[in-house]
Amino acid sequence: MTGEETLHLFLLMLQYLLPTLKLFGFTLLYAIPLGMVVALLKMCRIKPVSWLTRLYILIMRGTPLLLQIIVVYYSVPTLRSNAHCPEFLRNLLNHVELKGDAGDVYMFRMILLAFVLNYAAYFAEIFRGGIEAIPKGQYEAAGMLGFSRIQTFFRIILPQVVKRVIPASSNEIITLVKDTSLAYAMGYMEIMYIAKKQMTTYSSLTPLFMAGVFYFVMATLLTLLFSFVEKKLSYYK
Repeated sequence: MTGEETLHLFLLMLQYLLPTLKLFGFTLLYAIPLGMVVALLKMCRIKPVSWLTRLYILIMRGTPLLLQIIVVYYSVPTLRSNAHCPEFLRNLLNHVELKGDAGDVYMFRMILLAFVLNYAAYFAEIFRGGIEAIPKGQYEAAGMLGFSRIQTFFRIILPQVVKRVIPASSNEIITLVKDTSLAYAMGYMEIMYIAKKQMTTYSSLTPLFMAGVFYFVMATLLTLLFSFVEKKLSYYK
């Protein structure tokens, strides 16, 4: 590839960086709070709730993310063509548009749903481990000082949990940056999608190497960010 072609490819990939960041950002926005909820449900004393939560986590962590994306993406067309699908559900799904601009919106939402469900399961286990690592005596001491259970959790327990889960969470978030490349399998136009397309156009591996550089830079920036955050939270040691 010539220098002009390489510059053109770089600028083209830069345009497709936004969809990648969009998927990454919205996954974190929804998966982190959902992960906290799932963690609390798993620790719930109501056995059926705890068992169902364990099953959900087991499925999400025990099957490939790409498989989950495919299943979620094709769930609507499969269900509405299924003769055994309830009539009310089929009528509801028939209003989902799968073509044109509406189809692009559907694609993004289904891919995002798969990512959120998958990463919420991983974050749930991280948060659960962080919460259970806090000595029980701290809850008792807070109660003796007049703190309610909610005050104890948000003012005493949660800050310590955040410090404990930062290293493990940072690993998952950096992995998420790379996992966004799986969305290209559904035709979602992000960095890996355009890299593969341009590789065919130029008959060169350069687009793939350039895509790797984009992912490497994003992962490096996140690594530096989390190192900074860990230092800021070092007073909890």
